[in-house]
Amino acid sequence: MLKKERYKLIVDYFIKHNPSAETELHYNNPYQLLVAVILSAQCTDKRVNMVTPALFERFPNAKALSETSADIVFDYIKSISYPNNKAKHLVAMGKILHNEFKDVVPADVSQLQRLPGVGRKTANVIASVVYNAPAMAVDTHVFRVSNRLGLTNGKTPLAVEKDLVKHLNKEVIAIAHHWLILHGRYVCIARNPKCSICELKPFCRYYERLQKTNKFSEY
Repeated sequence: MLKKERYKLIVDYFIKHNPSAETELHYNNPYQLLVAVILSAQCTDKRVNMVTPALFERFPNAKALSETSADIVFDYIKSISYPNNKAKHLVAMGKILHNEFKDVVPADVSQLQRLPGVGRKTANVIASVVYNAPAMAVDTHVFRVSNRLGLTNGKTPLAVEKDLVKHLNKEVIAIAHHWLILHGRYVCIARNPKCSICELKPFCRYYERLQKTNKFSEY
């Protein structure tokens, strides 16, 4: 199957079956999403959503976050992975967001990456979710699923990002990020992917290989 055809079939499937895909992080404004995405690094969205209500109540904006200490923030996020580093990042991020960006979360990916705790993936999430920019955030789910499906052969997150942005229509790049994440979270999981219930297997390079090696019956 040609890559162009594979992309079309997969995109058509998701447009039909998940036309309103969105992040599972809970937030009410760009500031809250930024905090939640920083916290979600190597942590589940479910855990982040358990922590953020109290955190947002105590620190409703960048100004409030900039005026506290990492030790105080730590008490709110101690059940999150790497709470010490994330607490420091959040306070430092709050200071820059308040003092330099006047509490407005920037739309530009390079500007976003100036904020502590914000790498390329996080910046792309904010740009795509908040500003509907054609930015592709590549986390472990996107990396795994896009390679398995045959959308890319990329060996690094940046290579995968470039491949997806190149081959996807600009209008669907932002939502495609969520399609791939959710598919990886609930169907194409890291170990023992649920190929038996996956409706993408007719277009999936990984499943093709399983069939050729007679391993598909295990999934």
